[in-house]
Amino acid sequence: MKRMGMIFRAKANKALDRAEDPRETLDYSYQKQLELLQKVRRGVADVATSRKRLELQLNQLQGQSSKLEDQGRKALALGREDLAREALSRRAALQQQVTDLETQHTTLQGEEEKLTLAAQRLQAKVDAFRTKKETIKATYTAAQAQTRIGEAFSGISEEMGDVGLAIQRAEDKTQQLQARAGAIDELLASGALDDPTGTAKDDIAAELDRISGGSDVELELQRMKAELAGGSSSSQQAIEGGTQDGAQQSQQSSPHKFDKQ
Repeated sequence: MKRMGMIFRAKANKALDRAEDPRETLDYSYQKQLELLQKVRRGVADVATSRKRLELQLNQLQGQSSKLEDQGRKALALGREDLAREALSRRAALQQQVTDLETQHTTLQGEEEKLTLAAQRLQAKVDAFRTKKETIKATYTAAQAQTRIGEAFSGISEEMGDVGLAIQRAEDKTQQLQARAGAIDELLASGALDDPTGTAKDDIAAELDRISGGSDVELELQRMKAELAGGSSSSQQAIEGGTQDGAQQSQQSSPHKFDKQ
């Protein structure tokens, strides 16, 4: 059970480490510090409010004490010593309350000063942490971007890795199809495979067809030359025949002319 618990905690820690973003953690820490600073400021305000309340009570008690003192003087001036004594007794009781309130006021004032100083120090720390947080976030973002660019150039990133694998698969399939097509052509040319369409021929048949095709062309060329040569001979013979007939006619007509003469 201990081993299983350790494995589970290790797996959970690894999963949390992958899911954790330092920038989000820094922002959360800064938010908690702001909340703490707000609490300290609220405490300072509460202490200041209590101090102000004591000051109001002190003012009221001091006013009552002054009033009792005046009443005692007036009673003593009127010959009422008993009333003067009662007024002074009440004034003494009020003075004791004033003394207690002054002690509490001094204590609250000291606490207020301490809390104010603590709030100022905490504010300075929060401001320093905010500056450091933004610096760390900027550095982390730049390092992350640089890492992604490096991975993209080197081809080890997840996205580029998928693209590289796709290209490799396409090249492998292309080479396989080219090899298969070449093998089929060789088998058809060698006669190992029959072509049902009758269009494929072996090397010997192709050579015979080429030779026969060349022979037919040569024979056609010789026939055309012969026709051209035959046409030229007939024309020459026709010209020569026409010339001889004219000469004979001339000879036949000449004796008659001589006879007439």
